[in-house]
Amino acid sequence: QVQFVESGGGLVQPGGSLRLSCAASGSIFSIYARGWYRQAPGKQREWVARIGSGGSTNYADSVKGRFTISRDNAKNTVSLQMNSLKPEDTAVYYCNSPLGPGTVLSSWGQGTQVTVSS
Repeated sequence: QVQFVESGGGLVQPGGSLRLSCAASGSIFSIYARGWYRQAPGKQREWVARIGSGGSTNYADSVKGRFTISRDNAKNTVSLQMNSLKPEDTAVYYCNSPLGPGTVLSSWGQGTQVTVSS
């Protein structure tokens, strides 16, 4: 069973930047896509970004142009560079491997809290 461990969250002012990282414990093949998701207080978890095994990327419209997802297959890690952060980006951020609409590879980890506030 693969488990994902997220890190790198924190408190940042609007317009600031953060870089999140996600490590996989257990075996995970590089053929799997990887994704970032977030859940704001009182809201459902939503998809943020995805990177395919070959490096192709997709982003939610709300973060396009501000966030960049990348992966290191040798290290089984995936990162999310977040720039120009807005208060509405405040959420707990999770990583996982998307298998299809509404389906992910592993159970959700603890996530990492991102708070954007002045």
